[in-house]
Amino acid sequence: MEMDTNGAGTSSAAAGGGGVSTSTSDSSSAAKRNSKKPKYSRFTQQELPACKPILTPGLVITTFTIIGIIFIPIGLVSLSASEHVVEIVDRYDEGCVPPNYSKNKLAYIQSSLTNKSCTRTLNVPKLMKSPVFIYYQLDNFYQNHRRYVKSRSDKQLRSKAYERDTKSCDPEGFVLDGPIVPCGLIAWSLFNDTYGFSVKSKMLEVNKKNIAWDSDKEHKFGSDVYPKNFQSGGLIGGAKLNSSIPLSEQEDLIVWMRTAALPTFRKLYGRIEEDLQANEQITVVIQNNYNTYSFGGKKKLVLSTTSWIGGKNDFLGIAYITVGGLCLFLAVSFILLYVIKPRPLGDPSYLSWNRSPSGHPN
Repeated sequence: MEMDTNGAGTSSAAAGGGGVSTSTSDSSSAAKRNSKKPKYSRFTQQELPACKPILTPGLVITTFTIIGIIFIPIGLVSLSASEHVVEIVDRYDEGCVPPNYSKNKLAYIQSSLTNKSCTRTLNVPKLMKSPVFIYYQLDNFYQNHRRYVKSRSDKQLRSKAYERDTKSCDPEGFVLDGPIVPCGLIAWSLFNDTYGFSVKSKMLEVNKKNIAWDSDKEHKFGSDVYPKNFQSGGLIGGAKLNSSIPLSEQEDLIVWMRTAALPTFRKLYGRIEEDLQANEQITVVIQNNYNTYSFGGKKKLVLSTTSWIGGKNDFLGIAYITVGGLCLFLAVSFILLYVIKPRPLGDPSYLSWNRSPSGHPN
């Protein structure tokens, strides 16, 4: 009996132990199913092979030297190209005001009775090969102002079907006769100074074709959209438009509608497609119509040639030379430091990515 009792106890204990084991495995399986731990991946654990360069003095010096050797010639070439661009800049907003209006320029520009014609003489410092680009430059004119930038209707500019879509154009959206096309403050303030050029009493033709981006003409301004009720209100902002020409062909407007990011900007007016000889005197007849006097702005006429790098811009060349020179200076400094006061390098085999899982160097 005693043996049977013990055997029964043992058997019962074994049966109980088996039940606990089964319960534990079931709970661990459920925990695994409910776990939010992501599946192991060498990619997610950042264990993929990678390039981990060791910044030795030789590598750093070589890198700085290569950058300097590349950047300095690029800077010199860019600076040379910029120096070959011939540019004439003439500020005329003050010089075109009659002496009797010198203290009241606003009254001069707003009056319809004053003579706005002005003659200026420009001297050509060097040979200017065609084409000679004509720009007007405005200073202190914030075309990037939020309300100004938003005051336009791109749908209206693209298609006649959206002629009445002027909700974003107030206060230049509607007049008594209907919607204004093109609407908004940007179009309303269109630049309206004009320039005529002559050399030795011979008129120079100004080509105003293809001064706007093709993408703007083809996609942003519709060929079926014509000016309507434009500048017909009581307050005239700038130039008027020919109502018989579609907006896609009004290139002065298209150039103006591409708003500038900075308060000082230039916009293309046209091109003179003949050479201008050195020391020639260019007579410019200006119609000084645009009002910049009310906000302290400046107006300048710019004649410029171009090079492979574009217009005159010394900044790019100076920036390349500065960075290249700084890199060479650092390279020489590191060489002297390494020669005068060298430091022993550590053993790279002890770096974490060069060690085996056991913790010993490979």
